[in-house]
Amino acid sequence: VQRAAERSSDLTRQLLTFARRQIVSPRALDLNQAVESTIKMLRRLIGEDIELIWMPGNNLWRVNLDPSQLDQILANLAVNARDAIDGTGTVTLQTQNVCIEESNEPGVNPGDYVLLTVGDTGAGMGKDVLAHLFEPFFTTKGLGKGTGLGLATVYGIVKQNNGSIHVYSEPNQGTVFRIYLPRLTGETAEAPVNASAATPTGTETVLLVEDEFGILNLGERLLERLGYAVLTARTPLEAIRVAEEFAGTIDLLITDVVMPEMDGRALAQRIQLMRPGIKCLFMSGYTADVIAHRGVLEEGTHFLQKPFNLRSLAEQVRQALA
Repeated sequence: VQRAAERSSDLTRQLLTFARRQIVSPRALDLNQAVESTIKMLRRLIGEDIELIWMPGNNLWRVNLDPSQLDQILANLAVNARDAIDGTGTVTLQTQNVCIEESNEPGVNPGDYVLLTVGDTGAGMGKDVLAHLFEPFFTTKGLGKGTGLGLATVYGIVKQNNGSIHVYSEPNQGTVFRIYLPRLTGETAEAPVNASAATPTGTETVLLVEDEFGILNLGERLLERLGYAVLTARTPLEAIRVAEEFAGTIDLLITDVVMPEMDGRALAQRIQLMRPGIKCLFMSGYTADVIAHRGVLEEGTHFLQKPFNLRSLAEQVRQALA
């Protein structure tokens, strides 16, 4: 049941990504470091018969990208490369800084970019396949071997981040994907990620607002397991009443985005007027323009993607409280 739910969640997330409606939290990212952290995973994906060559560029500029989106790009391209190679072959990953002028690369706006190249020595593709490559549900794989969403997902991610993607391929000559991500100008702090760290806990008081009873009940139990004191409400008006009547301090408001009566942002503004200093964490299963533009969060907005597990909830709560 859990694996089926996770597969459904992944499929929905891919559809949202293609439609550029998945909420993401971009941050300053060094592509070299980010790619290197996924090399072991990629080697497992492509198998022992295929050689993975990694060629990082020197003094790479940073880009503004959600690390999970880079993982999706690399995993989807690696799987496609693996399926295109019959027997042995190579997959090559390369990064470099590029300055695009008007005539350098048709379809790419002039400017500074970090170029991520993923090439393979597979079967390649003809013009008839290339013409439909990024369409959702288009696949050349056999029944049950692909959803046709892998490259659509990659395309959606690149476009959501104001980048460009080009494909070069011919039958029996392999395939090369060239992904141009705009150079990040200015400094943005990159939050360190420690996957092996213990699940963070706390003792603060949290007001949880969710109109779906099952999710409200689950969230309450998970938060209490993490050590928090939890107040609950099923509607925004009930949440406002709880905030008015509770005598103690409420440290964090966790609220669904789309609800009857008012949306999550309006509720947060009402409660912040009553309780200055209260922190806020939004949660939703899909994007809503009240907290995100084209699926990209405003800086400083904390967001938890549904469905969530204990660890993701714990980490997002600590980040919001901090």
